[in-house]
Amino acid sequence: MEGLNWKELEQIPIPEGLEERLSAKIDEWEKDTLSPTLPRNGEGDHPESLSLRSKPNGSPHYGGDVRRTERVFHWLAIAASIVLVFGVGYYFLNNNEEKVNLAEQDTYQDPVVAQQEAEKALNLLAHNLNKGMGQMKKAKAISDHTEMTLNKQLKALE
Repeated sequence: MEGLNWKELEQIPIPEGLEERLSAKIDEWEKDTLSPTLPRNGEGDHPESLSLRSKPNGSPHYGGDVRRTERVFHWLAIAASIVLVFGVGYYFLNNNEEKVNLAEQDTYQDPVVAQQEAEKALNLLAHNLNKGMGQMKKAKAISDHTEMTLNKQLKALE
């Protein structure tokens, strides 16, 4: 907005009758949206007498009460919600399959196989722990050597 030059914009000529044409078009749009047209075929304004007609701009539309259509969709939404609630309730009430807790279920039916697998897992754990302890011994040896060297250097400076 800061970059607009208002004086130049005010000097642009506006076509004659533009304001009246725009007002008429806006009034026409408001009339179409606020008061839907009903057929004028002598049958009255019964819902059965609604027909497919054209708007003044040429596009087809269904004449009829917009509020009636909104009410129908409102009741359809309520009915769909009720059907959904009953469907979910029916599913959960009639689902009689046994639910097995995986923590309580045995993974091995044969105790000998279970013992062998447990020993194998524990041996792997022990092997990895021993490997880690070997690395710790090497790190401790390096640390001790560094500490001894540092202490000798500090004593030499005194």
